[in-house]
Amino acid sequence: MATNHLVLSGTITRSRSFKSPAGIAHSVIMLEHKSQCFEAEMLRNVYCQMQVIFSGERFESVTEQLKSGVDIEVQGFIALQQSRNGQNRLVLHAENVELKT
Repeated sequence: MATNHLVLSGTITRSRSFKSPAGIAHSVIMLEHKSQCFEAEMLRNVYCQMQVIFSGERFESVTEQLKSGVDIEVQGFIALQQSRNGQNRLVLHAENVELKT
């Protein structure tokens, strides 16, 4: 079996919540990550933005707290998502979230 598990921390820059036609609650955020890591014995600045999707009842208790400016650590799996205009991007589907602020 292949492994697909990502842990990423950062600051929420955008958030929105909605229910699917099937009645499933979803929250979608944009997570901004900044850090420094060593690569080839050199310190490198790392920056990325990733869309994170929280789905289902288990996240309803934290949905109100997932607002712009909040620091979180999220664990989950990544998947390819195609937008309406046909562009592909990786998104993180949350399995666990920890509020840092």
